[in-house]
Formats: sequence, C-alpha cells, structure tokens
Amino acid sequence: MSRRRTAPPLRTFATATATAAALALLGALLTVLAPPASAQAAAAGELRGGDALYNSGGYSCTLGFNAVGSGATYGIIPGHCADVGSSWSADVGGSRVNVGTTSGASFPGNDYGVVRYTNTSVSYPGEVKGSGGAPVDITGAVDPSPGMALCHYGRVSGYHCGTVQAVNVTVNFPEGVVSGLFRSNICSEPGDNGGPAFSGGKAVGIIIGSTGNCSTGGVTYYQPIKEILAVYGLTLS
Repeated sequence: MSRRRTAPPLRTFATATATAAALALLGALLTVLAPPASAQAAAAGELRGGDALYNSGGYSCTLGFNAVGSGATYGIIPGHCADVGSSWSADVGGSRVNVGTTSGASFPGNDYGVVRYTNTSVSYPGEVKGSGGAPVDITGAVDPSPGMALCHYGRVSGYHCGTVQAVNVTVNFPEGVVSGLFRSNICSEPGDNGGPAFSGGKAVGIIIGSTGNCSTGGVTYYQPIKEILAVYGLTLS
C-alpha cells in the first residue's frame, strides 16, 4: 500500500510469530473515520486513556495513556495513526476542541507516537477508562509476560479482560514489519486502535491491531508501553 493517501483508507494486516504459522488476513480494521462529536464525548474538561482523538487527516484513534516529560504533557497513540495528520482534537464537555500536535512517531519497525498537548484548559489525568467507563488510576508501567492478567479499553468495544498469550511477536503490515509486540486473547473491534492495556493499576501497552471481533472472538496485538516511555523520556502522569 502506498504511503501517499488521497482518501482515508481502512487498515488491515497479517501476522507472523516465531511459534505459529502466519495468519492470512486480519479482520480488524482499527483506524476508521471519526464519528460525530456526540458519539465520543469525554468527561467535561478531561481527556483520559480510552477517549477518542481525531486528527487533521480525517482519522480517529483511541488515546492510550497520558504522560509527562520536559515540562509538557503528552498523549500516547500508535505510530501509524500519529503520522497521518499533525493536529489533534477531542470531544471535551460536549464540544470538539483542539488539544495538541504530533510530537513524534515511529512506524514501521515500531508502532508508537506521541501528541504534545497545547490546550491548557483541558485536564489530562493519569487515568484510563475501565469497566463501564469508570476511571482506573494508572500508577506505573510493567513489561508484559505470558499468563499475565490483562484488561484493555477500546472506544468502540469498551472494556474487556483476558491474559497475555505471547511476547516478542512480529506483525507484517503492508507498510513494513513491526516487531517486539505482545498478544492477548482479548477481542477488539475496528476503532479500538490505540486503546490502553493495563494489569491492575499498571500500564502494559497500547492496542495496534487484532484478528477476529468481539462477537466471534479474537486476539489483540499491542506495543509495550515501557519502550515508548523510554524512547521519548516520559513518565506516566
């Protein structure tokens, strides 16, 4: 697929791991056109992990985690979302408002990016959405490990839990290979891309893709959060 886009395309990819045969076609198309503002309203004055971010390229992603570094606050999202459109908005208090600009992106090879928040009238708490959308306080970050209990929140499918199945997974996107990912047995839906994955109050990663869906079941792939924090010199807020 060409990196020059004349219209917002949907995303799909195929996967390969060291221990399993390559999957043919992944059914989740996780970067989708932004819905109306009324469909994704955040809590008044606040933007937290699990809320939607909309970019100037006409795309939307789920915000993973908020973080701080070098005197600024940032939102962590997938790189393949961060590199399409440079300015970002969110639904805060029932209105669509500008919140920041892309500060960095890595894709392929990795799949992460950061948005530097510039709207000081919005609060960016160190929380993510959990069961029923209730806030979960995130107090640190941990590496994934097989068998670890894991939950994630996507702005389309909501809150789901399961376990980590594998680490050091490789994904083959049309644009190139992304390695060092981990996989869970938790389902995702189109539009969940970027959503926070956490174990208790600890951040583990962000959603970058999946196979299947939440009606028939599936698995989800994530970029580990500790690598993102180290690359950009950030601390979870």
